[in-house]
Amino acid sequence: MSRHTCYLCHRSIHVCEECDAVYHRPRLGRCEVAHCLRCGAELDRHTGKRLERLLPLTVGALILFVLANAFPIVTIELQGLSSDTTLIGAVLALARDGMSEVALLVTATTLLFPLIQMLVLFYLLLPSSRLERPPGFVFLLRMMQAARPWGMIEVFMLGILVALIKLSNMAEVIPGPALWSFGALTVLLTVVVSFNPRYIWHICEEKQSSRDEISEHSA
Repeated sequence: MSRHTCYLCHRSIHVCEECDAVYHRPRLGRCEVAHCLRCGAELDRHTGKRLERLLPLTVGALILFVLANAFPIVTIELQGLSSDTTLIGAVLALARDGMSEVALLVTATTLLFPLIQMLVLFYLLLPSSRLERPPGFVFLLRMMQAARPWGMIEVFMLGILVALIKLSNMAEVIPGPALWSFGALTVLLTVVVSFNPRYIWHICEEKQSSRDEISEHSA
């Protein structure tokens, strides 16, 4: 009984990530946000139906990610000759030209880490996953947090635009389907990645606390 009580008390406490101030976690109403009284940092917020809206956005981002890597980014036409390439083709070309480190960096920042974030978030946002804490829950949250700073699709998109502007003076540049997919993916990822994963943790804790209280009363 004492362990169960301590468990519930531990869940009702919130520690500020910025200044380590300790607070009792309040019950927030719709659209309410709790801030630290010491440093003003955000402690918690009521997510409302944001999780339900975030799931289709994540699915859309995954679809755009597949399209962006399956089709050519641009087609370059010069003196009757044309050439196009995909992101994976560009990575392979870098590796063949002796720039393996650059190829590895591009693969990690534009393919691997963004894909990890989207897949983990999709898995955690599934309704079945929110009913019960799924296997590897803590590890997946930590992995998503660790991968977040390394996803740089927006930097890659900016580099593509700069390269296209320079190439347009020498040859005819035709944007491919992947370029538009990358543009839309950049916008969607900005929305998806801005979501703080700790709110998924809080929701799982609240549901677990409710189940524990029901079990205690029924016992």
